[in-house]
Amino acid sequence: MKIAILGNGGREHAIATKISKSPKLQKLYCIPGNAGTDLIAENVAMDFYNYESLLQFIKENKIDLVIVGPEKPLVDGVVDFLSKENIKVFGPNKMVSQLEGSKIFTKKICKKYKIPTAKFGIFKTNTEAYKYLENADMPIVVKADGLAAGKGVYICEDLESSIKAVEEIFNGKFGLAEEVLIEEFLQGDEMSYFILSDGKIFKRFNTAQDHKRVGEGDKGKNTGGMGAYSPSGLLNTDLDEKIITEIVNPTFRAIKDMGEYYKGFLYVGLMVKDNNPYLIEYNVRMGDPECQTILPLLATDLLDLILSCCDETLEKQNIIWEDKKSVCVVLCSNGYPDIYKKNVEIPNIEKIKNNDSFFIYHAGTEKKDNKIYANGGRVLNFVSISDNLKSSRDKVIREIETLNWDNGYYRRDIGYKIIDK
Repeated sequence: MKIAILGNGGREHAIATKISKSPKLQKLYCIPGNAGTDLIAENVAMDFYNYESLLQFIKENKIDLVIVGPEKPLVDGVVDFLSKENIKVFGPNKMVSQLEGSKIFTKKICKKYKIPTAKFGIFKTNTEAYKYLENADMPIVVKADGLAAGKGVYICEDLESSIKAVEEIFNGKFGLAEEVLIEEFLQGDEMSYFILSDGKIFKRFNTAQDHKRVGEGDKGKNTGGMGAYSPSGLLNTDLDEKIITEIVNPTFRAIKDMGEYYKGFLYVGLMVKDNNPYLIEYNVRMGDPECQTILPLLATDLLDLILSCCDETLEKQNIIWEDKKSVCVVLCSNGYPDIYKKNVEIPNIEKIKNNDSFFIYHAGTEKKDNKIYANGGRVLNFVSISDNLKSSRDKVIREIETLNWDNGYYRRDIGYKIIDK
């Protein structure tokens, strides 16, 4: 089969790596890809938001399947466009992608279908929002409605900072804002819970715990993700049943009631308190860096699973996992998540080799003149799998120290709540 993956991050490199192992694969394209995918696929320097050019490339190269990695093209409707052209594509359509594309859309579903989530209010004006905040308990969470590259969420400790958050959202910091979402701050432990669906049924697709804060001990600014481990230490039989019964099943019921269906990965972002799950958010694709820490544990052919979702035959698939623990640590450019230098060479990276239990997934990298350069905030994902989380983390840190890249930094405490307690 000839397959194209849309995207250029660590998630897409992890998917490409797993797909490249499939005996069904004939040719793999990554659009546009990065320096890592260049080692296992043909990178195509193309703006895939230009749908007509994308379609032309797919037809000229006789692509059999398109896998969509990031959220924005899903929310914008690339699946709908390609499907109308009879192109086989993996990912949810534009309508159900609102689960991620609009936080308010998801909250309304929660209210209608009694899905446990933080108490919330939706406000159309600054005045309405300010009035609500004046009587609200702090801390409180203020959210922009649409996609905001993971940066449209404010955790506010006082009235002044919450009013500033509302102002920034309505002033267009994350694009045109007609409404703002304000919700209670939930205390507990976060968990990433993944589902795979073919439009008829769904199956569980492992769990993870990611670390969003830039600093050790989960301090400082939010980022796209500083690292993750899998599986989550929070999951147990009782909690798993509650997640399915109280959150996932009602969500799929809501989708069915809309006359829609869901094909693809569904990321269920949870807060767990006293062994009870509360929905924080949905993502309509694999998380990043959760994808990088989950996929190395998958023993089943990923391409078989994806094809079964496209063909509505997931029920016939048995998803098998390695009985191992996985840790991913993200190596970032100095200055991230604020200002950082681009086009910085990463020397000696070719000396660090992947094997069956260790992987480097590229994110913000580019290959030029046979050299690899950092061109993003999150640059490399170091992943190790072993029998325990501490061994995995120790291996990752040794490899990062071996690379010894002066222009980057990372967190040494990924998984600390389980490993270091």
